[in-house]
Amino acid sequence: MMKKTIGSMALALALIYQLAMPAFAADSRVQADVTKTASYVYNLVKSPQVGSIGGEWAVLGLARSGYSIPNEYYQNYYATVEEYVKACKGVLHDKKYTEYSRVTVALTAIGKDPTNVAGYNLLTPLGDYEKTIWQGLNGPIWALIALDSGNYAMPKNTSAAKQATRQMYVDRILACELSDGGWSLTGGTSSETANETSDPDITGMALQALAKYQDQAAVKTATEKALSCMSKQQSATGGFSSWNTSNSESDAQMLVALCELGISLNDSRFVKNGKTVLDDLLSYYQTDGSFRHTSGGSGSNQMATEQGFYALVALQRAQSGKQSLYRMSDAINIGTGSTTGKGEGLKGKNADVKSVPVKIPGKTFGDISGHKNQPAIEALASRGIINGINDTSFAPNATMTRAEYAAIVVRGLGLTPKENGKFSDVPSGMWYAGYVGTANAYGIVNGTTNTTFEPNGTITREQAAAMTARAAKLCGMATSYDTTTIRDTLSGFGDYVSSSEWARESLAFCYDKGVLDSTDLNIRPQQAVLRCEVAQMLYNLLGSANLL
Repeated sequence: MMKKTIGSMALALALIYQLAMPAFAADSRVQADVTKTASYVYNLVKSPQVGSIGGEWAVLGLARSGYSIPNEYYQNYYATVEEYVKACKGVLHDKKYTEYSRVTVALTAIGKDPTNVAGYNLLTPLGDYEKTIWQGLNGPIWALIALDSGNYAMPKNTSAAKQATRQMYVDRILACELSDGGWSLTGGTSSETANETSDPDITGMALQALAKYQDQAAVKTATEKALSCMSKQQSATGGFSSWNTSNSESDAQMLVALCELGISLNDSRFVKNGKTVLDDLLSYYQTDGSFRHTSGGSGSNQMATEQGFYALVALQRAQSGKQSLYRMSDAINIGTGSTTGKGEGLKGKNADVKSVPVKIPGKTFGDISGHKNQPAIEALASRGIINGINDTSFAPNATMTRAEYAAIVVRGLGLTPKENGKFSDVPSGMWYAGYVGTANAYGIVNGTTNTTFEPNGTITREQAAAMTARAAKLCGMATSYDTTTIRDTLSGFGDYVSSSEWARESLAFCYDKGVLDSTDLNIRPQQAVLRCEVAQMLYNLLGSANLL
């Protein structure tokens, strides 16, 4: 009964809010950009995992965009969440409770119930006030957004030292407002610095969380102060800066905030020299549908792309009069369709090849935060497929040896390591002997001669492509290409002619199937492949082979 009452009140408030909302003028470029970026994200994140990149934000944007996606995509994501939750026994993180909030938002967007995921209630941790606010302002902000996204009743947490309520989270956000009117990550905590100034990212998120509580006088006052603060911080180009750097993510969070609050882009407070926050956000937009992090940044940034994407979706929804990004009474419903095919591989794969389950949920490394290959590295590390150089460091830009490659590909395909004694320089009992033996026995790697392997030799990019293509064939993928197709696939790369003849078919396969990034300008075939690049290649392969 309580849940129904809360839901009815929230619905009534939402209806009042919508009637009061200023109209957003339709902009055809927004719809076109949403479609292009949706296509880019869908092809980039082929197998979304549980993670802050390549996971929930991609799912949120796609699910709320209206872009046509096979239902199986979302069903497979949900199956991945179930597997992950079971592997960690319902504990997504012991300190960062935003993990529960982020997954809740994504599940709500696809019509799934976060209160029963593989038998676990992912909302229960959000009922613990002290643990939710422990990590800073992000905790209460995202707890509110998550709980309100599906109008969920505040969960009872019997183990909590202090049971949370929605109002406690609202009050916590208000108490952390800085004197200049906005919010920062550490404002209102013991970590707050002297003369701390507001950050547009955090302020935007705080405004998103408070958008549904504008009927409270204190919230309304705080909101107006924050909007005034952000108006002053907005640059002459219409954008925002964080840590003294103009960036697309700051624009994205403020754009979502304006949409959640029902404030028009053309509100005089947020137009500078005729430029809006949308104008500045689109200055980071690239022709393929991705976003850069900064104006001087080189190429696409996945975090910036996923945030830029759902910001555009928020605006698209506002312009078309739909429920806002985080008001999800109109969420899609993916039903209870079968996911029995997830992770089973392709028809024609070798019978010994199998999917590797999550073994170390949440595994990450300190030196990959924000790295473009972070999702791939974390997905493989959580399954025990790839290791760091130690428990806390991955060394993404270090090179990889032939023995190391043999090890990760054998683990990645779920094969059993077994020595074969073929190579004189692979002594029995060495950590890599079984991996080299198995990789060789299945035709994935060859020796440098009939009797030597050079386990400590460094692999080049074209060698990695050849080995990965052989692994793909074992997975049931077609890797044979005729001469014309090879030439047409590779001719767009500036250094195509510097690749070895024997490697070109494998390179063509890798670029054609998205194992390697076809937007690169050069192949760099003779350069040593980096650990992060190998992780991305294997991650892309396993996703395409339905082994994730």
